[in-house]
Amino acid sequence: MPYKLDKGEKAGALDMNDRLFNQLNPWAEANATAVKVNTPAHVAIIMDGNGRWAKKRGLPRVAGHREGMKAITKVVEKAHELGVKYLTLYAFSTENWKRPKSEVNFLMQLPERFLAKELPKLMKNNVQVRMMGDADKLPGHTLQAVQEAVDATAENTGIVLNFALNYGGRHELVHVVQELAKDVEEGRMKAEAINEELITNRLYTNQLPDPDLLIRTSGEIRLSNFMLWQLAYAEFWFTETLWPDFNEEGLAEAVIEYQQRKRRYGGV
Repeated sequence: MPYKLDKGEKAGALDMNDRLFNQLNPWAEANATAVKVNTPAHVAIIMDGNGRWAKKRGLPRVAGHREGMKAITKVVEKAHELGVKYLTLYAFSTENWKRPKSEVNFLMQLPERFLAKELPKLMKNNVQVRMMGDADKLPGHTLQAVQEAVDATAENTGIVLNFALNYGGRHELVHVVQELAKDVEEGRMKAEAINEELITNRLYTNQLPDPDLLIRTSGEIRLSNFMLWQLAYAEFWFTETLWPDFNEEGLAEAVIEYQQRKRRYGGV
């Protein structure tokens, strides 16, 4: 007759199984640890490595960009689960126009493709879509696709998904300086009235809090002209993982490390 475990033995066996599972699958423990305590309200991500991902596989660069779209969906859902309120993704910089025309044309199609596929899910998950950058230089079809998503999700109250399109930190600051200079020149304000708060209120992100956590994939350790003003006190987290391979576990790992840091804002 087979031996039957009593309640205490069953509980011990289950606990041992859980420990063994976490040892074999460290990401399971990471996901369990990344609780909604001291979660970064605003996470900004430099999505880097699409081209290298494709090159490693003998594929054209556009294949990496296509695969990178899948990573966006995973990260948005995980960010929402972790309690992140704002997620800003560096999708296309003001410097990216220097890339081959065929690649730029493909990149300008990606927002349209992504939103056509994912908008129903974004609506279901109460995601609000926003965009920051110099919209005037974007192709009409790109801008239309993004604007339609912005309008459709405007009343949603969940996580804010903010795409940085044709965005550059220096370009943004020059635009703010020009606006302020014009206000001074035309007598609407005095130069000595210009302060940090006034500049912040003129940025693309004037309705968002500054990022708490910056993530950059692909192993590169630089800002690449991204949110130069807003990232003044953000925590930085870099990973060797190429963007198409970045997933829920990677985001959870970044958030856990953020939760273990102490932000001092210049203090002690």
